[in-house]
Amino acid sequence: MSTAEPLLKPTAEPALETLTGLWRRSLIQWPDGRRDETSWVNWLQGPGLYLDLRQPAGRPDFAHVASLADLTLRDMDWLARQEGFAGELIHEDGWFEWRRDIDFQPEAIYSDRGRLWIEDGVMIEQGADIPYIEHWHREPGDIRPAWAMRLRDRDSGRKASLIRLGHLFMYARERSVVPPPHLHLRDCVAGAATLDAARALVDCEISQGAVTSAGWILQRSTLPFREGKPLAPVLGGATLATADTDADGRATARHWEIADLRGRPVFDAAPNEDPS
Repeated sequence: MSTAEPLLKPTAEPALETLTGLWRRSLIQWPDGRRDETSWVNWLQGPGLYLDLRQPAGRPDFAHVASLADLTLRDMDWLARQEGFAGELIHEDGWFEWRRDIDFQPEAIYSDRGRLWIEDGVMIEQGADIPYIEHWHREPGDIRPAWAMRLRDRDSGRKASLIRLGHLFMYARERSVVPPPHLHLRDCVAGAATLDAARALVDCEISQGAVTSAGWILQRSTLPFREGKPLAPVLGGATLATADTDADGRATARHWEIADLRGRPVFDAAPNEDPS
């Protein structure tokens, strides 16, 4: 089967199945006239499930940070400006809703729901609760193999998500604490009682990486000390193990139950034909 990208009809509302791929945002504009054209924003849409990572421009140098324990309040103030989420994309009655299982920011007041349409080769999103406008562009690249999974830690209940499209993957893992809802994470961090409490608030990983001959390498992340590290996923029946580091930077592993699987997992470096 060909790995060509699905075709979208100009000026048409896209069908959910045509959205599989990597999308880059070039613009968001809010109703009050504010706009952002400089943030790095990628949305990876897998079979049903999605992952999204948003990082503001002007990222500082984190060369001094080798682990969670190295983060200073100044580091965390910038990290807390990031956004990212993981969950399932639903299409009902003309509305697309990005339902969130994992959110880097505290729970929002409004839903993440809007209209999508194609105009002059650009996919435009208009929000429902807040009528923002976003412009999205499909990035070229293989989209096979295409699979996605929701994960859950058996002991803690902590959630994670993993999506692979071709040589690209995204991974998300929620934090161990629940921040107060309807606030910005920067305010939560600033109001934390201790430095360790502040670190726990930013300890939510949303990462993008590449499947290479050297392994599954993390390239961008909400946690800068994770960049350049291997994810090293290992499938074991209904479980998945991933490589990680503890708060002090020591290598460790996480063991997940696979709670939801879309497609057939493929872990080697070579894209394959659609297993379906």
